[in-house]
Amino acid sequence: MRLAIIAPPWVPVPPPAYGGTETVLDALARALVVSGHDVLLYATGDSTSPVPTRWARPLAAGTVATGSATELHHVVNAYEAVIDWGAEIVHDHTLVGPLYAPRFGVPVVTTNHGPFEGELFDYYRAIAHTVPVIALSRHHASTAGDIPVAAVINHGVDLAAFPFGRGDGGYALFLGRMSPDKGVHTAVSVARAAGVPLRIAAKMREPAEQRYFEERVRPLLGAGVEYVGEVGGTAKLELLARATCLLNPIEWNEPFGMVMIEALACGTPVVATPRGSAPEIVLHGATGYLAAGEASLVEAVGRAGELDRRRCRADVAERFSSRRMAADHVALYERVAARRRPRTPTIEVGRGGRRPEPLGAAQLAS
Repeated sequence: MRLAIIAPPWVPVPPPAYGGTETVLDALARALVVSGHDVLLYATGDSTSPVPTRWARPLAAGTVATGSATELHHVVNAYEAVIDWGAEIVHDHTLVGPLYAPRFGVPVVTTNHGPFEGELFDYYRAIAHTVPVIALSRHHASTAGDIPVAAVINHGVDLAAFPFGRGDGGYALFLGRMSPDKGVHTAVSVARAAGVPLRIAAKMREPAEQRYFEERVRPLLGAGVEYVGEVGGTAKLELLARATCLLNPIEWNEPFGMVMIEALACGTPVVATPRGSAPEIVLHGATGYLAAGEASLVEAVGRAGELDRRRCRADVAERFSSRRMAADHVALYERVAARRRPRTPTIEVGRGGRRPEPLGAAQLAS
């Protein structure tokens, strides 16, 4: 198939440091190519994913003080490029794109990378009957209410890109975003109570992230707790591989915890709160521990070193590979494309011919 992937314009693909969505899009694009498909990635000019890429913006726009005009400019140029290229399916990861796409007649699917609740609920309710929507986990899909979900597809990683580590660094690791939702302050309290050093590697660009750091996290630094900044590439992989555990005490129902499968790919067990997708990712007592409450988290951190790191990596190979992720997407793409092709007519038009009946998202998902 000829598959076009439209990335948001905020961060390069793959990201130089923090960027869960962009990490996934790079892995998906490469896995689709390996599977024998023609792929065009529409991203920004500073993207380095090794697949054919086009762009209108030479540099990613960043995530601070962005506006709708930036995404509109990106999307209008994206559809011009992918239609000209001859895409059979467009997998659009922007918000504007699925609203703009119907005028072109090309089949489009989209992935919801955020919550279904709140402001996004009305958005997905409006588009889901014409654009199939992918959820990231069973829990994520369960929050969609009456919004039809076309498929549940977990993220995946290219295991070969992740070094297997022995956990010989002697520290627990927090990796993610500097946000109270991510539970950075809780991670500090838990690690300190467990008597384990903690390294915090976190994105901190937004004003809210900076305020949270200054008010809630900076006062807790020292005495074995270190903030190492925002990391990516080999520095991130080394931190993951040498950690005794990933400490991920999330305080919201995260649709999918990409950092958890990255840690497990390095053989590093995960200690997390049982929120959102975490119970679908962490095999309690085998690849990590799910614990509610600080005392239980402290106990789990103390026991994480007893777990078999080879089991952690093997579970990622079995359930969270980029090859599996690509195959799941192709199955949906083929289903959507087949429903859009001419078929046996179903509605008679006058005496001389028939036209196909329009298909809703519920039919696309069947």
